[in-house]
Amino acid sequence: MSSPLNVVILAAGKGTRMKSDLPKVLHPLAGQPLLGHVLSAADTLSPEKICVVYGHGGEALPQAIGRDELAWAKQEPQLGTGHAVQQAVPHLDPEAICLILYGDVPLTRPETLREMTLIAREGAIALLTVRLANPAGYGRIVRNARGQVERIVEQKDASPEELAIDEVNTGILCLPVAKLAGWLARLGNNNAQGEYYLTDVIGMAAAEGEKIIPCHPAAEWEVLGINSRQQLAQLERMHQHNVAEALMVQGVTLIDPARLDVRGTLECGRDVLIDVNCVFEGAVTLGDGVKIGANCVLKNVSLAAGVVLQPFCHLDGAKVGADARIGPFSRLRPGTELAEETHIGNFVEIKNSQVGFNSKISHLSYVGDATVGRKVNIGAGTITCNYDGANKFRTVIEDGAFIGSDTQLVAPVTVGQGATIGAGTTLTKDAPAGQLTLSRAKQLTLPGWQRPVKKK
Repeated sequence: MSSPLNVVILAAGKGTRMKSDLPKVLHPLAGQPLLGHVLSAADTLSPEKICVVYGHGGEALPQAIGRDELAWAKQEPQLGTGHAVQQAVPHLDPEAICLILYGDVPLTRPETLREMTLIAREGAIALLTVRLANPAGYGRIVRNARGQVERIVEQKDASPEELAIDEVNTGILCLPVAKLAGWLARLGNNNAQGEYYLTDVIGMAAAEGEKIIPCHPAAEWEVLGINSRQQLAQLERMHQHNVAEALMVQGVTLIDPARLDVRGTLECGRDVLIDVNCVFEGAVTLGDGVKIGANCVLKNVSLAAGVVLQPFCHLDGAKVGADARIGPFSRLRPGTELAEETHIGNFVEIKNSQVGFNSKISHLSYVGDATVGRKVNIGAGTITCNYDGANKFRTVIEDGAFIGSDTQLVAPVTVGQGATIGAGTTLTKDAPAGQLTLSRAKQLTLPGWQRPVKKK
């Protein structure tokens, strides 16, 4: 039976260079907190326990993450990475292996971490290192004459010869909990920063003859941390680049891969086309042949096959049937369900409404809390007056109805099947099926009337 896996995530840093009241690990990347990305990667490994070490931000951090199954260990004061892991040890299983991650290193691939756990389960220490053209600021990996890892020296404690080493420590390692606890108990702080370094554990392990196996990420961006707004923006673009590359490999056409933002999950069918400056939030699904125009925002949306979304549309919590046409400048709010072949035009807003097959709402209208049947035509400037200032009411428009322009439907009201509502009507009572209903003031012309003129 393989050893159970425990994960420790260090997330106590203040993030001074972020110049923010928000804890650094709660700053969003691709719509998710930095710590959320690290937790998602850890979850793919199915660990028996995850312990997050926190400090700055206090209880705001556990509250923001909102996962009751996590163990939380507070580091106060912050005395270094070794001291941070010491706070987590009481929460760990002595029989487990421990994977140590960082809450501000959001893009490490699960495949890289899985390789490290396999090494640790075979009794060795897995250490993630990377070679950098500019290693400044990182701890250097010092090897012996046989090429074995001997120790890690921090930048401020390194000699000129050690500073010339380009292989650096990422801080991510995996090793047995029992051995880790023993080494942590022996840590000292006799160094330039007066801190308890987790990196000293590697020197202790090497001195005791432990097998240390360096692992390497597939790409440098996997191990980049975030300490400033600039670095956050850089990793955001790197992440979006990776998402865009994956989509194109799947067969999605991106007019400009550099102008795409996916802040959640985006699932695409065959022959999907996405124009520039589109944002996808939450869970978005696009069926075969869907075309998304420029400058659209979609959040928690499902578009069936053949849907065409014209530019400048905003969809949130909507479900759209096959071959529908939407936009430009349309807004679909939560609870909107459009059937097949519906047409929703420019400056139309729909909220919490169902629109039936081949119905059309083409111009400058608001439809809220309504049930619209099949093959209904709703004219320009139509409003469902669904709110009386205290309560919401529903409008029902049955199959084949025709609603003239500039109509107000004062809910609760029903328009019968095949009914016609004359332009300019304010409908306060049910309109019978198959008949024309209208309400208009009598038109008058006043002979001799003159427009007032401004007095001098």
